[in-house]
Amino acid sequence: MSILVRRFTSVESDSKLITNIKDLILQRRHVEALQLYRNQPHLTSILPSLIKACSLCKTHYAFGLQLHSHSLKLGFHSELILSNSIISFYCKLHDFKSAHKVFDEMPQRDCVSWSAMINHFARNGYYVESLEMFKEMYECRFVAKPELIASVLSVAARCGGTRVGKMIHALSVVDERFVKSVFLSTALVDLYWRSGDSLYAIRVFDGMVNKTEFTWTSMIAGYVGICDYSKAFDCFRQMQLAGIKPNRVTLISVLPACVESRAINLGYSIHGYAFRHGCDSDIRLLSSLVHLYSQHADSLPLAKLIFETIAQKDVVLWSSVIAGCSRDKQNAEKSISLFNRMQKEGIQPNDVTLLAVLTACTSIPSINLGSGIHGYVVKAGFDADLPVTNSLISMYSKCGSLKDSHRVFQETGTPDCVSWSALISAYGVHGYGEEALQLFTEMKAKGIEYDSITVLAVLSACNHAGLVEEGHKLFSEVVKDENLLVNMEHYACYIDLLGRAGKIELASEVLRTMPMKPSPKIMSSLVSACKTHGRLDVAETLLSRFIESEPGNAANHTLLSMIYAESGKWFDVDGIQRNMKSRGLKKNYGFSRVEN
Repeated sequence: MSILVRRFTSVESDSKLITNIKDLILQRRHVEALQLYRNQPHLTSILPSLIKACSLCKTHYAFGLQLHSHSLKLGFHSELILSNSIISFYCKLHDFKSAHKVFDEMPQRDCVSWSAMINHFARNGYYVESLEMFKEMYECRFVAKPELIASVLSVAARCGGTRVGKMIHALSVVDERFVKSVFLSTALVDLYWRSGDSLYAIRVFDGMVNKTEFTWTSMIAGYVGICDYSKAFDCFRQMQLAGIKPNRVTLISVLPACVESRAINLGYSIHGYAFRHGCDSDIRLLSSLVHLYSQHADSLPLAKLIFETIAQKDVVLWSSVIAGCSRDKQNAEKSISLFNRMQKEGIQPNDVTLLAVLTACTSIPSINLGSGIHGYVVKAGFDADLPVTNSLISMYSKCGSLKDSHRVFQETGTPDCVSWSALISAYGVHGYGEEALQLFTEMKAKGIEYDSITVLAVLSACNHAGLVEEGHKLFSEVVKDENLLVNMEHYACYIDLLGRAGKIELASEVLRTMPMKPSPKIMSSLVSACKTHGRLDVAETLLSRFIESEPGNAANHTLLSMIYAESGKWFDVDGIQRNMKSRGLKKNYGFSRVEN
């Protein structure tokens, strides 16, 4: 009788101990759970839970190995649940060889075994192996859960396996064993967007009955990826109308659309939403907001404010705020001080940072600061970076040093189209039109394909040097070239060239026949040419359109006043001045910067 009582008491005690250990594991108190077990090695039924605790508590890797050895000695290694725990243990500790060995030696496997191995391959970059094992799993008559299929589809999207993804999609349709779920459909939407097949992505999305915030986020990110920002905004609005709240990933996905479409007001709204829902502390969201606000001079102070509140600033964040300051002439010098502060705080600039700070040197403009940045570029090893060297060519040119601009070009290992265009533009701006044309000829002789920016640089050079025939010949050629995009800037430069040369009729004909609506700048250029060459009758005809297109520009009214004055129409001059006064328009004066 006493023996039975002792046995019952022992079983009851073991049961309580097992319950306590399981409770500790559920409470994530893994170390305490393992310490409690050390003195009770006979409790074999709890081995799977203990091995799981070892995988979550990386300091107890050795104890996990001991538990595996203990299970081998007791002959429990063939038990399915225990083997699955051991595989997960080795996978989480990145011991791939041991995990594979346990998996290969299992007498039988279930979905959990296969899922552990497939996820292990996927998470560690072995995408091909992951897909192959998924195929093998299906051939063994196992059907994966939707969560695993979603993971495999994500792998297929990352490694460009669109064909594999479509096969899985087909299987999910024809094989009734596959469980239809929002996880699977969302993963398919993401797969098709990543592979560039937007029609299939939209078709899968439209066919979904239930959509989560992840589904909507995939659609928004997809539309942003193909630069269809209006559709991205539509999805963002429809998501909320459907009663689904955007999460921080959704907000981060839609902010690039605000940047590219310059929708600053929507950016403000998103910022307010993030603040109200407690997402405004997310570093990625704050970085996206800084990038958005840095694009606009009016919101630049807000970008700086957010920037200063972030404790851990990375190089992307520094580059965003430096770029924002560099684009605004009033804050250009601030970007230089931020560049210096960045290095003092131990953050090394990258090529994007250097491009931003070189823009600041051009905006100021300051050749001394530019030369200092050039020195840093050489010391830091960025002189082999083509975009940086191209920016240096442009910077020296705009700061007045053609010699340094040409020197940087000569030191460039393999100049590309942008390099040649920057140098041609430099010679053109400095009035060396013949040399610019010679460089263009040399560029074509070397087999470097030129683009519309190069053409604009050559046309501008012809304009500065008064090379009318050469400019006319070039423009006539490029207009016929279907591979080159001739835009408003090309027409503006060509019309200005003709106007300066006194070819008013030809310039007016080009203006009349151009395929797009002339900008106020083009009309202003032609009117100025008419004034210079005494063709005030043509100027007055053009000015009716000119004032209508830009009535709030004081320069327009001033130019018209000057033309009336030259024609002796003083009554009309007085009318223009009274009109400007009533509108509150004042002439803007130009200023020059002289640097020692």
